[in-house]
Amino acid sequence: MALNYKITGDTTELVEIMLEPGQGVRAETGTMVYMSDGIRMSTGISGGLFKGLKRKFAGEQFFMTTFHNDSHDRAMVGFGSYYPGKTVAVDLRMYDGTFYCQQRAFLCSETTVDISMAFVKRIGAGLFGGEGFVLQKLVGSGLAFIHAGGTIVRRDLLPGESLKIDTGCLLGFSSTIDYDITIVTGITNPLFGGEGFFLAQLTGPGEVFLQSLPFARLVDNIASAVALNTKKKRKFG
Repeated sequence: MALNYKITGDTTELVEIMLEPGQGVRAETGTMVYMSDGIRMSTGISGGLFKGLKRKFAGEQFFMTTFHNDSHDRAMVGFGSYYPGKTVAVDLRMYDGTFYCQQRAFLCSETTVDISMAFVKRIGAGLFGGEGFVLQKLVGSGLAFIHAGGTIVRRDLLPGESLKIDTGCLLGFSSTIDYDITIVTGITNPLFGGEGFFLAQLTGPGEVFLQSLPFARLVDNIASAVALNTKKKRKFG
């Protein structure tokens, strides 16, 4: 049964899912915004202890909440992320049942989708990949919704075509993509360019999703502003 949904909003988007009788969805704890009568919530360790631990290492919650329509009529439930940005629906059937995404990206999905962690397959990427070291691995046959900071950009890479990306700006990619880390050349670029010493390098074929404002960058900018404001108050207050 196809999942009936719509994504609404501007600065912070919300996913509204219409569940048929007997239909259910799984979500990160604390993301539910509203639900209608007939929806039953069930929070637990989805998939058992081992899968719960794998989700925890992947940046998600140990527990998951399932929302099931127990009524005889259609019922709705809405989900929203905890920081501004955009949301995109990923149909795993279009990606051979497997899709990789950044930590904290998962929002909700059909119950036929499992969430676990995945380490990048190259040593260099693991040692220097930063946020891209531990990824979320979505496996299944249904729809999953992932959230990004800022704006989402899609890129279709041809066989052999490469794209270099700030590791935090990488939102997700198909399983056919080859993921590695490359060193930023030059002396002044990594020291004063603001991008660090390493970039993610993705090589096609496959699809790549980018985010313009990673959560970690947003937090750093807010922390810097707060620290500067506090320093000014101490100096002139």
